[in-house]
Amino acid sequence: MRYDVVVVGAGITGASTAYYLKKSGVDRVLLLDRHGPAAGGTGLSAAIIRQHYSNTLAADLTRESIGIFDTLEAETGHAPGFVRSGYRMLVPAGMLASARENVALLAGMGIATTITEGPEAADGLEWLAPDGVEAIVHEPDGGYADPVSSTEAMVNGFVTLGGEFRPKTPVTGLLGTRERVTGVTTGDGAIESGTVVNAAGPWAAPLGAGIGLDMPLRVVREQDTVWEVRKGRPMPDTPVSNAVDAIYLRPLGEDRFVVGRGFPKDYFEVDPNDYDEAADADFVSDVSHRLERRFPPFQGARLIDAYAALYDVTPDWYPIVGSREGTAGYADAWGGSGHGFKLGPAIGRRLAALLMGGGTDANFARLSHDRFRNGQSFVQKYGGNRG
Repeated sequence: MRYDVVVVGAGITGASTAYYLKKSGVDRVLLLDRHGPAAGGTGLSAAIIRQHYSNTLAADLTRESIGIFDTLEAETGHAPGFVRSGYRMLVPAGMLASARENVALLAGMGIATTITEGPEAADGLEWLAPDGVEAIVHEPDGGYADPVSSTEAMVNGFVTLGGEFRPKTPVTGLLGTRERVTGVTTGDGAIESGTVVNAAGPWAAPLGAGIGLDMPLRVVREQDTVWEVRKGRPMPDTPVSNAVDAIYLRPLGEDRFVVGRGFPKDYFEVDPNDYDEAADADFVSDVSHRLERRFPPFQGARLIDAYAALYDVTPDWYPIVGSREGTAGYADAWGGSGHGFKLGPAIGRRLAALLMGGGTDANFARLSHDRFRNGQSFVQKYGGNRG
């Protein structure tokens, strides 16, 4: 059987792309994954949803994803676990000017966001040690979701619409040439397709490189911790990006929080098929110190889990999405660089429209790999994947 589109990878971006292809009426769509839905970086994402970016594209994509999360259960019958709790960012003096600019940019787009400066910024936040915090950005429509439930909702919706999903089916290569991709190879044989979407995340590079495509991808190890706090203490009710101490946290419910380190920090490249999935002891100790210092009610919290996942990182820390000049039958959808979960639903919907011949605006088209050749790389105002 020949498929119209084969999507490789059932993380949030691949699942979303497959779902919206079927919603758009594409007949034969096949979704493949080496394990199952959200089995890679998506499933271990902190899944913080913020529109606070320094460019209109990322902010608009996140706004669109929020709208998708709002309606996903009604569409698919499966809840994505989206909580519109709001989002906060603690701003140090050195980032204050950039934070002001970002808030003004987002407000100009109609995104609800405020920045409060000075001592009054911490008013009512009993959980915060405010020294060194010059301002707090608040975004009421931000929040968090369950990354596994969100992805499963997309996959289940895709299957309900008649799409075919094959888990436990690693893709070993692309069929065709650099000029024309004609399908994929798996352990079960070759699968022909009019278009292949490479949404394989940390495993995307070997697929493209196998036919001579430039795949500027680093796979780095990303660690997180989960803490359970003592009952009855004041705690953040939103995700918090703490740029003062370079950590982030978000509620998990039942007095538990996921906590990780933010930029700046060291990133270490690993083999996605062979890396240490347990967090380092010195990482856990460092996070604990930073956490208790800025959020005193976390003192005495109990460590529940500590693990390592993967980031698929591009040269400018933004995803590579869309077709490439000179390569027919192929589309990129990888390189989340720590942004992937919040951008993934919107990227999938827009990529599906693009593959259907609906066109796209120049802003979204900038995500194409062609941007590196055209000198249109993204510049991070805060550095790293802060956006």
